[in-house]
Amino acid sequence: MDLPDPLFKEVKTRAVQEGITLKELLAACIEAGLRGRQGAFDPATPRINPHRLPVAWARVAGEPPTPSRTQAEIEAILEQEDLENHLRVMGESSPQP
Repeated sequence: MDLPDPLFKEVKTRAVQEGITLKELLAACIEAGLRGRQGAFDPATPRINPHRLPVAWARVAGEPPTPSRTQAEIEAILEQEDLENHLRVMGESSPQP
């Protein structure tokens, strides 16, 4: 799937914020769209993070949750995840010099 870079970054960021994989987020959004269900995927609904990486949230009463990570921190997490996925797919355990 070829998405514009800004949209792809937004989707990846949302997946990190939700504590789910990119694949899970895209599947939920596509399914909701195909079934014509408005609100079937509710990003304000708290989810249990199945990953080891904790996602911290600062909550303000009456407002949607906001991440306590900076954009730079989120991008660093995503870059590390991309590197680990690449190494896994390539069958490597660490970057080669």
